[in-house]
Amino acid sequence: MSPAPLISIPSAPVPAGAEAAWFEGAGKARLRAALFPARGAVRGSIVLSGGRTEPIEKYFEVIEDLTGRGYVVLAHDWRGQGLSHRELSDRLAGHARGYDAFLADYHALLAAYESRLPQPWFAIGHSMGGCLTLLALAKGEAARFQGAILCAPMLGLQLGKTSPTAARLMAGLNVLLGRGGAYARPAGPAETFETNVLTHDRTRYERAKAQVRAEPKLDLGGPTWGWIDFALKATAYLSRPETLKSVTIPVVIVSAEQDRLVDNTAQRAAARNLPAGEFINVAGAFHEILMETDTMRNIFLRALDALLGRSAPAPAAPKPVAPAPTTAAAPASAPAPAPVAEVKPAPAPAPKAAEPAPAAPAAVVEVKSAAPKAPAKPKAAPKPKAEAKPAAKSATTVKPKAAPAAKPAAKAAPKPAAKAAAPKAAAAPKAVKPKAEAAPKAKPAAKAAPKAAAKPAAAKAPAAKAVAPKTAAPKAAAKPKAAAKPAAKKAPAAKK
Repeated sequence: MSPAPLISIPSAPVPAGAEAAWFEGAGKARLRAALFPARGAVRGSIVLSGGRTEPIEKYFEVIEDLTGRGYVVLAHDWRGQGLSHRELSDRLAGHARGYDAFLADYHALLAAYESRLPQPWFAIGHSMGGCLTLLALAKGEAARFQGAILCAPMLGLQLGKTSPTAARLMAGLNVLLGRGGAYARPAGPAETFETNVLTHDRTRYERAKAQVRAEPKLDLGGPTWGWIDFALKATAYLSRPETLKSVTIPVVIVSAEQDRLVDNTAQRAAARNLPAGEFINVAGAFHEILMETDTMRNIFLRALDALLGRSAPAPAAPKPVAPAPTTAAAPASAPAPAPVAEVKPAPAPAPKAAEPAPAAPAAVVEVKSAAPKAPAKPKAAPKPKAEAKPAAKSATTVKPKAAPAAKPAAKAAPKPAAKAAAPKAAAAPKAVKPKAEAAPKAKPAAKAAPKAAAKPAAAKAPAAKAVAPKTAAPKAAAKPKAAAKPAAKKAPAAKK
């Protein structure tokens, strides 16, 4: 591999220690990748795959979030974008020839950097990168990874009034007739922040535009019929339940509620089909959750921390040494504090990794993690309640409630102290609504019994509408209903 450039601008400098290089993909295509060292104690590695049009540089801020958590990060440009090999002489044409070349490139990337990626490995993929990451996992790469988190993955396209079957026929026919490299639709008016459907954050939006102005070769235009053909074939393959059965590692799908490019219904279906799948809805978010406002992207970061804490070992740290026997001359030493995980610099607080709850098969939830109710006070003869109380409504911070100290039962016959009342079932989680970040208040857990992992409720599929559905809070006692038919599709995406 030979050195490759990384583009730096004042608002997005290259992270310290970065090493970019060219590596060889399928058909000897020259592709670009970059390795970023972990800061502090090393916990593992993350392979980061951006979406359509997105170069490595766009993720510098995200990379800082990840390296600050103790992970080595490997980012790359897919073929056809960034500074990697372009498929056509027209560099702005977003083109593809099926998905086999993408998967071969991904395999070559892992092989080229395998010796430099500490275990365990995790995968992050956004939009098209989420689709290709899940494809790679389903095609055998899952054995290398401990978990994956997909940000608004392209598991279905919004096609408007065009049915998926009709769209596949149109794309396939154009490819067959030699028009695969033609743009699928004419270019529209120049996009502005006010008309964009990617993010509500002006600063991050303008920063990405400034990077392209600094290096025009990073730019990419609309998709071709060849790219549409690839996208429809890839998403159709991933929609088959049997395709994802082999992906047994935890896979978290983080969905943007106001996405206008990809199909959220297909994301919910994939979460159900994955043996250890989880679905999280970010209320109010546009397509690029990682480029959204802090309160929205923090929901993703919390989901990431939950995945890393559940699957990755804590950073290597010296074990607390038992205090030496005290002598008359030496004062008694205070008990050694329990070791704590490395403080992470990201805005989102990291969840506990001490007693991880195993992922429930095919779990589909609508929020980050709803805090289960604390165990009820022991009573003489507790009567089971018909319905669970609703969970806390915290948008970005889940505050576990400590169990109150048990009061002595005065009237009832005493029962063995070890027999505590069973904790109440957690209510079905509600859609996360972004609120201002609030630091969680520490509460002493006096005699709290260990909390059981709440079983995430199956998400109620949205009604078929042209726009992305808004998730209503389900009633606590309601039984999960069968998923509704997929939402009507919009015109083919031109950005992701």
